[in-house]
Amino acid sequence: MDEWLAFFEDTEGPLAYLALGASALVEYVFPPFPGDMATLVAVFLAATAGYRWWLVHLVLTFGSTVGGTLVWGFGRWLKKHEDRWPRFLKGEKTKRALDRLTQRFEKRGPWYLALNRFIPAFRALFFVAAGLAGMRLRAVLFFGALSAAAWNGILLAVGFSVGSNIERLEQLYRQYTVVALSVVGVFVVGAAGVALWRRRSSE
Repeated sequence: MDEWLAFFEDTEGPLAYLALGASALVEYVFPPFPGDMATLVAVFLAATAGYRWWLVHLVLTFGSTVGGTLVWGFGRWLKKHEDRWPRFLKGEKTKRALDRLTQRFEKRGPWYLALNRFIPAFRALFFVAAGLAGMRLRAVLFFGALSAAAWNGILLAVGFSVGSNIERLEQLYRQYTVVALSVVGVFVVGAAGVALWRRRSSE
């Protein structure tokens, strides 16, 4: 966090805003990239160091939308070139999981995309599934942008509420991440349990 903060404090101007947008984009294309850290720093700087909050919101939302759309394009490519899938995607269990995820997106894709930005760690998978499910580009752009705009707006509001206390902002984010991942874990375990119960009931 300190390194991100030092970089953006020393790089205020067009380059800084470009870097913020790029970090939001790369986070979807390469999930290990700590894009959320750059987002928290941007929110902190908007609240304390004169960064224009509306421009911070715009570049973060734009970067997330473009990044998600690129990953959606990868999902579309996978849908059309199943024979060229990497080996780790061709396993029976993996294919079944992808099929179930695709079926969910065929039914409720817009809802999942509208929530994607609020789900840590797995948000890029939402766009891969949207591509596999054949969701249209305009829907992906709209709901991806909607989710990013809502998330960034909430972060900015929280950033302005805590003011210059970046440690508090980081702590709140980490607490949210733990809660969100816990909810996802409970949902996944519950869904797996229901699927297993149905399978046994049908035998």
